[in-house]
Amino acid sequence: MTENGNVDLVEAMSTQRAIRRLRPDPVDDEVILKLLRLAVKAPTGSNQQNWEFIVVRDPKVKAGLGKQNRRVALPYLKAGKIVKRRDEKSLRLIKAVEWQLEHWDEIPVIIVPCLRGISWPLPWIYKSSRYGSIYPAIQNLLLAARAEGLGAALTTFPLWNRVAARRILHLPLHVEPIACIPMGWPQGKYGPTTRTPVEELTHLDHYGNRAYKP
Repeated sequence: MTENGNVDLVEAMSTQRAIRRLRPDPVDDEVILKLLRLAVKAPTGSNQQNWEFIVVRDPKVKAGLGKQNRRVALPYLKAGKIVKRRDEKSLRLIKAVEWQLEHWDEIPVIIVPCLRGISWPLPWIYKSSRYGSIYPAIQNLLLAARAEGLGAALTTFPLWNRVAARRILHLPLHVEPIACIPMGWPQGKYGPTTRTPVEELTHLDHYGNRAYKP
């Protein structure tokens, strides 16, 4: 932790996790702008900087996104409870997502990162490059939130119905919503994260050569 109370980069990266249970306490605009200033330090393809960020505070706009979120998430969670009924870790995650759905309208701010430009229907030659221009900024935003002590969790469920999302956010056709990031002061604390050892996921020169695995 640094002198000003924020955590350093390594600690932020090591303890970052999806935080869904948030307090309704307000988050000042200056804090949000600080995070966004760090977000746009990320690289983009050809340095286009073709991002836009919508900071949602209006209760009606939040409610509209929340309605779309529940339409997609509730059936998904219902199926998850059946499939993962013996997996306590997964059930805890589902419970946290359910809490977020129930308290969505109380979340103080939701940030919607967007990309300018038309997304052509050629995923095998285009989409990876296009979305590669926004997700580094999104990760910067999440890490900056963690360093500031804010909780955040990326979700795309509210955007599955693009027609509805565009209507709710008043988006022109040349601006594409990419994700929703509910953000606020966490109810609890950032705890340790559990990840598969990287040696089990890393291959040398070609897939299957797990040279780093003990």
